[in-house]
Amino acid sequence: MTDLRSPLPPTPPPTLPRSTADLFGDPVDVYPPWLNPTAFVGPEFDPESYISDLRAFVPLETLRSELQSHLSSLQKELVDLINRDYSDFVSLSTKLIDIDACVVRMRAPLLDIKEKILAFRDAVDASLVALKSRLKQRADANQTREVLELLLDTFHVVSKVEKLIKELPDVPVDLANGYVNSGAKDNGFSLQNVENGTSLRETQSMLLERIASEMNRLKFYIAHAQNMPFIENMEKRVQGASLLVDTSLGHCFIDALEHRDANAIYNCLRAFAALDNIKNAEEIFRSTVVMPFMEKIFPAGGDGKSTDELEQDYQRIKQFINDDCKFLLEISAAENSGLHVFSFIANSILKEVLSAIQKGKPGAFSPGRPTVFLKNYKSSLDFLAHLEGYYHTRSAVAKFRSEAVYAEFMKQWNIGVYFSLRFQEIAGTLDESLRAASLAPVQDLSSDSSNFQSLVLKQSVSLLDCLRACWRDDVLVISFADKFLRLTLQLLSRFSNWLSTGLAARRSSNVGSNPGTEWAISAVPEDLIYVIYDLHLLADEVSDDYLGHVTELLQSCPTEVLDLVKQSILHAGKSLQDLLPLVMNSIIDTLVEKSVKDLMQLKGITATYRMTNKPLPVRHSQYVSGVLRPIKTFLDGERASKYLTAEMKNDLLQRTASEITRRYNELATELVSVTRRTESSLQRIRIGAQRRTGTGASSDVPEQNLSDTEKICMQLFLDIQEYARNLAALGVDARNIPEYCSLWESVAPPDKRNSISF
Repeated sequence: MTDLRSPLPPTPPPTLPRSTADLFGDPVDVYPPWLNPTAFVGPEFDPESYISDLRAFVPLETLRSELQSHLSSLQKELVDLINRDYSDFVSLSTKLIDIDACVVRMRAPLLDIKEKILAFRDAVDASLVALKSRLKQRADANQTREVLELLLDTFHVVSKVEKLIKELPDVPVDLANGYVNSGAKDNGFSLQNVENGTSLRETQSMLLERIASEMNRLKFYIAHAQNMPFIENMEKRVQGASLLVDTSLGHCFIDALEHRDANAIYNCLRAFAALDNIKNAEEIFRSTVVMPFMEKIFPAGGDGKSTDELEQDYQRIKQFINDDCKFLLEISAAENSGLHVFSFIANSILKEVLSAIQKGKPGAFSPGRPTVFLKNYKSSLDFLAHLEGYYHTRSAVAKFRSEAVYAEFMKQWNIGVYFSLRFQEIAGTLDESLRAASLAPVQDLSSDSSNFQSLVLKQSVSLLDCLRACWRDDVLVISFADKFLRLTLQLLSRFSNWLSTGLAARRSSNVGSNPGTEWAISAVPEDLIYVIYDLHLLADEVSDDYLGHVTELLQSCPTEVLDLVKQSILHAGKSLQDLLPLVMNSIIDTLVEKSVKDLMQLKGITATYRMTNKPLPVRHSQYVSGVLRPIKTFLDGERASKYLTAEMKNDLLQRTASEITRRYNELATELVSVTRRTESSLQRIRIGAQRRTGTGASSDVPEQNLSDTEKICMQLFLDIQEYARNLAALGVDARNIPEYCSLWESVAPPDKRNSISF
């Protein structure tokens, strides 16, 4: 170890470490930016918190390395300071003279002070222990006093209750007016009230209310003095008094209800509330007033004549509530009466109504008869609304709806099963009509249907009937409106799928893989007119009157919900409108196929002029007059005239004529092409044979006779002229049909190809 008194070797001037200078010799910071040595000398420096803050972004190894480097620099700096002021450092020890003697002189008074402090501390501790002991004794005494006071109060209350019970009027009562007879018991309380003209019933109720308040105090005392022998010894007295009070209060309440004594009822209810015996009061009112009337309306076992309908019964119950129950409801609902804890409507009236219906008319809750079930359900909702009318605040109505008996009453109405039955009924009706093997018109097409304007097909009538059934008053349940809306959309989708599937099967002529499409195969174009007519009416009805009826029923819904309902129904109506082109295409295809059968006769033109000497034709073929006969017969028919608009007929005519002309063009073009190839082949064979025999004519001699191709083209030319005249008779200009122009160019003579005339 270096002797501090000997001079230290000279220290070379400090130089910056290699890491503290850059490549050009300029110094840089010795410490990294995250290490601040000045923080170590701060008065609030905490090493643990400092390290925990740095370790979040600096590894511990790096931190330790930097701290060791800082320690080395501090030690080096300390040595430099000692070497710089070495003479002062050495002279420091020479000034410390007789330090030990000074320490001895200072130790004696310090020890004396320490002894005094310890003695004082012992005295304080002893005083503190004594004080705590006395405080504990005081607390125990206070607790004992409180318990004793509680027991005394309990004893006094029990004695007071027993005394008040003995004071209950027990003299005969004139049931007609409820006043004390002349032989009344001469006790201070009852006699005083009799002298004031107070009925014995009211006197008894007032005394019972006072006893109830004392019983309430007694319950409070007993609750705070449980498991004490004194209280346990008084338990029989308390139970006896409580039983006697409950019995007397029940009899007084019944008597007050029979005589409708408002004051006595009010006092009895306050007594019940003070005793926290709410259920007993509600049960007494239910069994005494409500039950006898319900037994008259719903006799046990039924009378054999009543039905399961509840509407008339509810009317009688409403009248009964107004006549015999309203007075009690008004008393219990009076402001600032403190009687709002009673729920006679729920736990007395509704509870007994539910029990009476379950016993007397259990079939009223059965959804097996949907019509009766829905009628009873709506009558029950109306009855509940009538009961809610006796409440004066929203909070009271909310409390009524939260009662257990209210929830139990609503559980009796299984709306889910009801909807399932209605679903099967409505959807089954539509399915039954769509399973028909053919399109079935209504019985009398001459008169409009009273329900559906002038729909023609039974399938369409059935659809609209089912759609309207979903929203009829005797079917719809507003709480299940979303499910009935879904059923509505399903019905429309089912009808659309039935129609589109049938038309697809008709186009492919394949009915085996799609059962239920037989109607489309057997339908004639005239039957499809009914489909077009009904689709127009259905689409208009769904998007107009039907939509308005649904939105009117759901007008209480939020605007966003109502907009979604409108969009869904309009979309379903548009799906019906989108089926119209498919039906039109099916009619056109059938008419075209009939026309093509006549067009196939043009192939006989080849046999007529091939290898014959027939002259050039001068009139059209017979088949031409029959090509447009199917479309003309169809448009002139009674159904088309009655059920198709002029616009629809014109569209059908134009599209059919274009398609027939296209097929005409294909057949004629193919015929001419084959004829020319055949004639060219025969010509080559003929020239080859002549060359082999040497009898061929000179090639520069023009052919004097017309070829078979020219004759056939001339016949086709005459035919398409007649065809164009027939189109014009129907109101179609052939020059506006591109296929006809192409056909004209194919068969017309060269001098007439540039202008179409017929």
